Amino acid sequence: MPHTIVAEELRLLAWVAAALARLPAPENASEDALVAELRRLTGVLVAGEDGKDAAALRDQWHRTSSVLRQLRDGRPDAVVEAGSPYFAHLRLCENGDERDLCIGRATCIDGGLRIVDWRDAPISKIFYGYRQGDEYEEKIAGRLREGHVVARRLVSIRDGGLERVQAPEGDFVVDPASEEGWRALERERSRLAGGEGSATRARVPESSPGSGRFRAGLDPRAESERGDKHLREITGLIDPEQFDLISRPRAGFLVIRGTAGSGKTTVALHRVAYLAYDDPDIDSNRSLVVVFSPALRNYVSHVLPGLGLNHVRISTFQDWAASERRRHFPAFPHHSRDDTPAVVQRLKLHPALGVALERQVERVSGQRSREQAIDDWSSVLTQAEWLEDVLGAEAPGIFSAAAIEEFTSWNRRLLEDLNGFLAREPESRAALDPEDDALLLRAWQLRVGTLRGGRGRPLRFRHIAVDEVQDFSPIEVRVLLDCLQRDASITLAGDTQQHVFEGTGFTSWSEFLDRLGVPGTAVDTLRISYRSSQEIVDFAGEVLGDLREDEPAVAIKHGPPVELFRFSERGACVAFLAEALQELVRVEPTASVAILTPSRAASEEYFRALLRSEVPGIRCVRNQDFSFASGIEVSEIEQAKGLEFDYVILVDVNAANYADTPMDRRRLHVGATRAVHQLWMTTLGTPSPLIPRRGDDASTA
Repeated sequence: MPHTIVAEELRLLAWVAAALARLPAPENASEDALVAELRRLTGVLVAGEDGKDAAALRDQWHRTSSVLRQLRDGRPDAVVEAGSPYFAHLRLCENGDERDLCIGRATCIDGGLRIVDWRDAPISKIFYGYRQGDEYEEKIAGRLREGHVVARRLVSIRDGGLERVQAPEGDFVVDPASEEGWRALERERSRLAGGEGSATRARVPESSPGSGRFRAGLDPRAESERGDKHLREITGLIDPEQFDLISRPRAGFLVIRGTAGSGKTTVALHRVAYLAYDDPDIDSNRSLVVVFSPALRNYVSHVLPGLGLNHVRISTFQDWAASERRRHFPAFPHHSRDDTPAVVQRLKLHPALGVALERQVERVSGQRSREQAIDDWSSVLTQAEWLEDVLGAEAPGIFSAAAIEEFTSWNRRLLEDLNGFLAREPESRAALDPEDDALLLRAWQLRVGTLRGGRGRPLRFRHIAVDEVQDFSPIEVRVLLDCLQRDASITLAGDTQQHVFEGTGFTSWSEFLDRLGVPGTAVDTLRISYRSSQEIVDFAGEVLGDLREDEPAVAIKHGPPVELFRFSERGACVAFLAEALQELVRVEPTASVAILTPSRAASEEYFRALLRSEVPGIRCVRNQDFSFASGIEVSEIEQAKGLEFDYVILVDVNAANYADTPMDRRRLHVGATRAVHQLWMTTLGTPSPLIPRRGDDASTA
């Protein structure tokens, strides 16, 4: 017989499956109008007050639900999926009476079922805020209820079958080779983030020395040959601090600062889902999730549907701004330049240029028109003497007179080409700099007013979430803020320790928020890393040195030590890596590996060399087209920002590539914290001075 806990979960799942099978087909639902009454009735029924009024309460629930369905838009309401009806099981005891609740992505209380949507407070508050054995005291259905949590378990159910049970008493997975059909996993040091369907991470004994081989970080039997590395369902693993941020009141700012892997993106995305539960209109194109790279956009696009959000817009800022700029300035060329000088990019992104636009609008009277907005924009870009005065006041010592002259000369040539294009000169090769999109939109907002959406209506968002905000310019975020409706909300998530794009003007949270016109906004900090092991977190913190903020981050697990391998020439390094990677693929065919390099040229060179070495499943990522699948991908660090991999190898960590500068410290920190289980580094010649010296480096000729 399986363990008692597994037997209990199998019986519960069988009962739930049978009860679901007896239910009629779900009807369409909704726009929210009667949610408060439904939640009150749900709370009463879930709380177990089933006496003589239970039937009447259920009838009332159905009548209210029916009215609600008639008021809604016809979008399909969230329904319990028979193949995966819930992801957690909660058993509560009050006054000696026990009741079982299942936590899932939709609510169902028909036929004796008690499946509650994870967003439905206060049951969700008990689940996220308390652990097994804890006493609780919460208001449920308007009444103060006291009790204790008898059992709190996470379960993995796929295609109607129970595959895994995680409980304080043990972690159990299906094993056909076992006599009982189940086996207990070796207990890990701490519970890991990842959720239903994630890989089982094997604990590495403390006595295991660095061996020059990747050690198994996955249990391939529990992984079930799954190669999809997109972000898994992790709703059941949200901690109380994260849930507090997710469930904050709707209107206003939520600013989340967090260490790498601490769940900033998780909180930002789950917050959208939480808000949409009470306000279904949030799940529409009036909500916008803004990320800084196509890779993150693709990553996030696989998460939101799993949270019940199918209509929220997901975009990089560059794509969104380019689209809006084409709408508001349709006569301008649609494509952008790719040869903009660094000083021009830096100045166009600097917050002082936003101030210059504001002062230009103040000092020059004009009509509220597109043409006047264009004149404001072009004037700011080309008047060197006036711009030097503004920069001297707003950013003293940052830009030299020579830099400003180079900037204005470049823009004068750009505008000459643009005028030729507008005059339909046949040989015109006009194109804007990518940074001009935000500047033109800001010029429109300052001179004309609200941006316009479809059919000329005001472009107003109900909610905006910006991830990795430290790599956005205040001008870009200001454009987004001015697209919010009056009672809307915005979530900003970021980490200045991962600031790897120079020139955006981000220096500190206080200055950044002050630039946005919201000084005094509280910044909430997440300090627990759920991604990387403590060994990787410690290493990454040491790399940051004085750039590390607050106290060191804390991880929830331990793993192999971080290792450095030295080589005298690249051929030996490639041969060593090829052998190690071939062995890893053979032992762990579903593992994901990132080989992160300091440059595009290095990425191409390592990819070609490892391909010639017949390393299976290797890909070179050229345009942030990560596969999110098992295999080995070669990329520059900047492309991988925001992503995670089972294993990470940082190559060419030499003094020439990673000098003792703030930007190189942050780059190396970002690269290291992409690793979930194990981090290697290789170096040719003199190692980077940023690598902490521990005396245990591995040397290979």
